[in-house]
Amino acid sequence: MSLSTSYSERFPAHIAIIMDGNGRWAQARHRPRVFGHRAGVKTVRRVVEDASNMGVKCLTLYSFSTENWSRPKAEIAALFTLLREYVEQDLETLHGRGVCIRILGSREGLKPDLIELIDRVETTTRANTKFSLNIAFNYGGRDELLRATKKALAAGHSPDSLSEAVINQYLDTAGLPEPDLVIRTSGEKRISNFLLWQAAYSEFVFTDVLWPDFNREDLQSSIEEFQKRDRRFGRLTSSEVA
Repeated sequence: MSLSTSYSERFPAHIAIIMDGNGRWAQARHRPRVFGHRAGVKTVRRVVEDASNMGVKCLTLYSFSTENWSRPKAEIAALFTLLREYVEQDLETLHGRGVCIRILGSREGLKPDLIELIDRVETTTRANTKFSLNIAFNYGGRDELLRATKKALAAGHSPDSLSEAVINQYLDTAGLPEPDLVIRTSGEKRISNFLLWQAAYSEFVFTDVLWPDFNREDLQSSIEEFQKRDRRFGRLTSSEVA
């Protein structure tokens, strides 16, 4: 199947996804939650490739939030292991395909070896320009805004000099376009502290599909729904002005 061309001028350059439903997917199969997270990593690989092939330029995936620290320690350890495995197994391939990888979120609470891995993957792929892959890990929108404000003040900006442009410079996503489309899987209809600043004018698509089952057709359907939206960014259309 090919994407509709009737709304081609409205194709989303940046898609952000709240990957939800791994645990329920596993429980429905009478398997532990970690089984669902591992299946979710396979979906990440497919979606990264599909999004790139469709013409998306930037993809941001919400993998571990600052609130997820309240989960069982065994599950947290498994999620960290999966991040390591994904990066270590896929880094060479992604780098070879020109993918620039950025890990969004706080480094606080992460073990030194994981921080070293994050620094290595970002340094290795920094100059790549074909596709941007951002993984929000140990990330929370409120935490990001606090960190950005503190960085701006530490850099010498006075409270009176703070502006949207200044704050943008110190966000984890500095230099990246704001997401045109935010997708959330599993039927939940919340933003869950994800890209609070950046998603101010994003279009949202919610799907009942659990993340491990999310496929190319689901991504395509979400994009086509986005293409039907009238994005006005607070402005009136010419007909409304008349």
